[in-house]
Amino acid sequence: MERVRDAILVAAGLGTRMFPVSALQPKETLPLVDVPLLTHLVMEAKAANIERLHVVLSPTKSLDGFFADQSDLAAYRDDIDATLFNIAEGLELHTHIQLEPKGVGNAIEAALDAINGPMLIMLGDNLLMDVHAPTTAYQASKASRHLVDAYHKNGGPTVALMEVEPEEVVHYGIVDLDGTRISAIVEKPSLSSAPSRYALCGRYVFPATTQTLLQTYSYALHGDLQTIALQEHWMNEGILHGFVLEETQWYDSGSPILWLQAQIDHALRRPDLSEAMVAWLQRRLNHQR
Repeated sequence: MERVRDAILVAAGLGTRMFPVSALQPKETLPLVDVPLLTHLVMEAKAANIERLHVVLSPTKSLDGFFADQSDLAAYRDDIDATLFNIAEGLELHTHIQLEPKGVGNAIEAALDAINGPMLIMLGDNLLMDVHAPTTAYQASKASRHLVDAYHKNGGPTVALMEVEPEEVVHYGIVDLDGTRISAIVEKPSLSSAPSRYALCGRYVFPATTQTLLQTYSYALHGDLQTIALQEHWMNEGILHGFVLEETQWYDSGSPILWLQAQIDHALRRPDLSEAMVAWLQRRLNHQR
């Protein structure tokens, strides 16, 4: 099976729920404590041995300067991994424009003319971080690497899944699993009608046939559910697999409260911040009125 060398990072959305900040800067550049979300995503892609990163933006969105080599600044902070000042090192970068806001499937299509083989797809507002406290403050997530490994093992399109809390089921695409094969996908079900609590979590490995199939399962026919229709096609062929990520924290930058929770949770896991953060939270909560 051909190795996954390309990743598509979908970052075309306006992020209106995070206005006004996302009107002033791309939501993907917002910091998780002191490291931009986008930096974490690029580190995750590199940890999955991706060679070519395709970033999909909207016509009004720019990441100019974000991938610039700023290695000279590393000298000011010897406690920070110097590679974080040049995150594009070792990657072939491509930028693509989604001309109209027509959902994830259409955003993926914007990059496919430059890709010949299977691809990792990463949704730019979903950050998947290893649960175990990192040995350093800036450790790359292994989520995409595990997913790519599962794709090579399964031999077919493979999507990442995470088990969500019962009250969260209604917000996600929920799947039913038969071993590793996905036998049903239900978009935003009620808890009583959900086939499980395994949710699609913004990471996919799709095969080289994706471009042709997206032309069949077009936005005109399926709207924002275009990628769900694509996955259902593979599911009906019996070749769509799911990989359940364990020991992983799912952070969502899609709304202020979710991103605020992400800041606190991540700080509590950071070895350089956790002790001070716990002490402050205890003091703050004890004095809350």
